[in-house]
Amino acid sequence: MNQTVLITGGTGSIGRRLTQLLQQEGYQVSLLSRSPKTIPDVRVYQWDVKKGEIDPQAITTADHIIHLAGEGIADGRWTDERKDEILNSRTQSTELLAQALEETAHHVQSFIGASAIGYYGADTGDRPLTETSIGGSDFMAQVVRAWERAEDQIAALGIRTVKMRTGIVLTMDGGALPKLVQPVRLGAGAPIGSGQQYMSWIHLDDLCRMYIQALTDESWRGAYNAVAPNPVTNETLTKAIAQVLHKPMLLPNIPAFAIKLLYGEMAIVVTGGNYVLNKRITEETTFTYQYTDLTKALENLLM
Repeated sequence: MNQTVLITGGTGSIGRRLTQLLQQEGYQVSLLSRSPKTIPDVRVYQWDVKKGEIDPQAITTADHIIHLAGEGIADGRWTDERKDEILNSRTQSTELLAQALEETAHHVQSFIGASAIGYYGADTGDRPLTETSIGGSDFMAQVVRAWERAEDQIAALGIRTVKMRTGIVLTMDGGALPKLVQPVRLGAGAPIGSGQQYMSWIHLDDLCRMYIQALTDESWRGAYNAVAPNPVTNETLTKAIAQVLHKPMLLPNIPAFAIKLLYGEMAIVVTGGNYVLNKRITEETTFTYQYTDLTKALENLLM
């Protein structure tokens, strides 16, 4: 009998591609959604995180859970209300899953939870960071630490739990890349701020394949830096996009203060950076990347 993978946040760019790849591998996919949807070959169950409600059938039919749900970090200025939404959408949803798993008879073998390299802080310069590096103290780091603490509640139930500390996911289906590509296409591409901030990236397909391997390989436990082996600077990434698109790079860097005026505190998402290494992936797992070279990753996505 085919195993069933329950995905939260399954209608986002990662969830959609992950659903496709899981189905290709022969898995059944079910989703938890706030609103009933009809998706071909996918069973959709309802939940309401704010009300603390979840369809118990979602849990009883699942062999594995992949938890991607969470408000987009860069979807709007960080007002106090927006910050609460960013935090609560991650922690409350995870706590609701933990409660459902505790109270419902189930046969869930693994829980693979999204996390983020923001754990280390939004701007850590060129200091190499591995999974054992200490966490930061800014807003992003506080969110990720609370998120991972909530995921620890599931590990405490005896379910093998993996946390994917994800970098910048390269896909044209949302996220950072389309925002970086658009001005380059228009001939107005330029590095942001100093351009020297590191961007630890991963191709969408590699991230999804990582999730799939973590489902069934029981050696995967705890936190992993879900990034490609070669972080690049913002300037290098912008130039690589221009090169793949055969566009010139004529403009001076966009000043950090201009980004700050536009986005407020949220500007740190693009003016800051992290040099994150995938130490546990390379040293402790058998995972093989399709895309370790930035130019090849961009050619796959842009051409």
